[in-house]
Amino acid sequence: MKNIVIVGGSRGIGRELALKLSHDHSVLVLARSIEALRELEQIERPFPIRIASVDLRAAHLKDYLTTVIHTVFDHVDVLINNAGYLVNKPFLELTSEDIQTSFETNVSGLILTCQALVPFMEGRSSHIVNIGSMGGFQGSSKFPGLSVYSSTKSAVAGFSECLAEELKVQDISVNCLALGAAQTEMLEEAFPGYEAPVSAEKMAEFIANFSLTAHGWMNGKVIPVSLSTP
Repeated sequence: MKNIVIVGGSRGIGRELALKLSHDHSVLVLARSIEALRELEQIERPFPIRIASVDLRAAHLKDYLTTVIHTVFDHVDVLINNAGYLVNKPFLELTSEDIQTSFETNVSGLILTCQALVPFMEGRSSHIVNIGSMGGFQGSSKFPGLSVYSSTKSAVAGFSECLAEELKVQDISVNCLALGAAQTEMLEEAFPGYEAPVSAEKMAEFIANFSLTAHGWMNGKVIPVSLSTP
């Protein structure tokens, strides 16, 4: 049994991940929406899902996360950084708030989360999985309206490669999954009416298996997970 932290687990892929992984593991889900978290917490699972509300833009995020983890786990085996903020706007219509919120949520918040969680990780079995996007994967098709979102996911990919190198001495593996479109609430909000070729449940099934096993044979990789061709 592993101790797993999922950041961004109140809906979509993150919620499905929590439901799948709590069959056999202890799971802590972090997200902004306390109402959605409480609903998730009440679902009967073989291992109860623990929850905590967190805003990745908070001023003292690292200290807060350290306190939260101390109250739940003595160590962490797997960290899945799944939280994301997506704004779909033409480039010239983007506001400073759009840009700031995107980078604080998708990049700064993710980096600070890793800073808070790494001291709880004990090597070999430890795996950080950062959820990126095909939009941030070099050479893939790009789409109008997603310049900031794709830029943040490019930053996540680069950070993942660098962090993997830095944590080698501690035997902590870091990989990034560049996801293609999956049918989630976030996708529907950004692209109303679009039907993705993969369900949130199926994508979560892949990510769950990857997070539990892939550190055994890869590290520092940015992996495209998409039915489309880059």
